[in-house]
Amino acid sequence: MNIPNDLFYSKEHTWVRIENNIGTIGITDFAQSELGEIVYADVPNVGYNFKQDEVFGSVEAIKTVSDLFMPLSGKVLETNKLLLKEPTLVNSEPFENGWMIKIEIENSQEIENLLTAEQYANLTNR
Repeated sequence: MNIPNDLFYSKEHTWVRIENNIGTIGITDFAQSELGEIVYADVPNVGYNFKQDEVFGSVEAIKTVSDLFMPLSGKVLETNKLLLKEPTLVNSEPFENGWMIKIEIENSQEIENLLTAEQYANLTNR
């Protein structure tokens, strides 16, 4: 299982890559492997604001639907339009082309509530 060191992770299995004040968010390799083949991703429109740990969307796999939880508070700046045509990118490239949304980070101090790669590996016993 892949757990990149340059990302932060939530206990709800989302990741965030932080560049300046922009956060790119997706679900972890562990989460996608547990869910199975993703057939649909429901993500919010640009302009919506979410608080840390709030549900911001969902992913639908063949046998289940799972909520997506916001790792950091912020305003949605961009959604991954590729997922409309090819939702399995979440499975095949969860940290590259399978990202969900990009946000403008509202409170960078919330990063302290997230896990490092090592902490996330311990959480998932990987």
